[in-house]
Amino acid sequence: MKSSHKISFFVKLFLAVCILFVIAFLAITNGAAHTTLSDVWDAMVAKEEGQYYSELREIRFPRTIAAFFVGSALAVAGAIMQGMTRNPIADPGLFGLTSGANMMLAITLAFIPSASNLMIMFACFMGAAIGMIIVYGIGMTTKGGLSPMKLVLAGAAVTAFLQAIADGVGILFEISKDVSMWTAGGLVGTTWTSLLIVPFIVFGLIVGIFISRQLTILSLNEEVAVGLGQNTVFIKTVMMVVVVILAGGAVSLIGNLAFVGLIIPHIVRAIVGHDYRLIIPMSIIVGGAFMTLTDFISRVINAPFETPAVSLIALIGLPFFLVLVRKGGREIG
Repeated sequence: MKSSHKISFFVKLFLAVCILFVIAFLAITNGAAHTTLSDVWDAMVAKEEGQYYSELREIRFPRTIAAFFVGSALAVAGAIMQGMTRNPIADPGLFGLTSGANMMLAITLAFIPSASNLMIMFACFMGAAIGMIIVYGIGMTTKGGLSPMKLVLAGAAVTAFLQAIADGVGILFEISKDVSMWTAGGLVGTTWTSLLIVPFIVFGLIVGIFISRQLTILSLNEEVAVGLGQNTVFIKTVMMVVVVILAGGAVSLIGNLAFVGLIIPHIVRAIVGHDYRLIIPMSIIVGGAFMTLTDFISRVINAPFETPAVSLIALIGLPFFLVLVRKGGREIG
């Protein structure tokens, strides 16, 4: 029985990977200029005489890679937050992490206009950590502790506050246009240099897989976790660091984006169940596929103009969030 379950999961994972490759292929071959499989192959093997070599190599390839890792990072961050807090409404974008990263990005651009991608990345890490500390600090200091609805309310307030700081900095230092290039929730202008953040995201994803067993136990009951000898303080600290790395890395690539970390874990749990040893790997693939598809649609739905990806995701995410709230923060399904 156990063997068939494992085979079943790997079949699902294989199908998810196949769907991801189909979506990535569509994203690379379609756009303002329609390219063929031959054009893609020429660009991959560095045949510079290809008609669309520059567009594929310098625009579509890095953008598709960035979309995958942004989706994976936010999906895994959301899954970890939901398991750690046993709160199905948890999401980096709703709990102040992405707005905190966005705030520090604005401050960095204001005071260090020539900041490198690496500097912006670390600023986003710091901002995500600030957002998390404030939200969870508010939740833990209120009477009754960390309830799902308290965290949602604290997250909404902190998100609005940190976003207001980011907007204020943009207006005060006259860099609103520069900040908006990051906060539009899109991958316009992504280059190979922008992908310097990817190794950090990969590190966060790998650690997320390694701590998935502890996360499964913690998601059931903290007393049970302690009874099984789990150092819950250490495990939670590691999980928070991973979430900060993933959320901060995603913001440094795409800007302030909510709902991906909320939607994907629920979809994945409907597919593989509630074992985080299965949820985390599947979230990497499904989250990456979802963001790649969303970015592709944002490019072609109103070509040659781009529709902000954040708008498309909000059309799905907001009704999803409202259904969860209506159910009192309980799982869908």
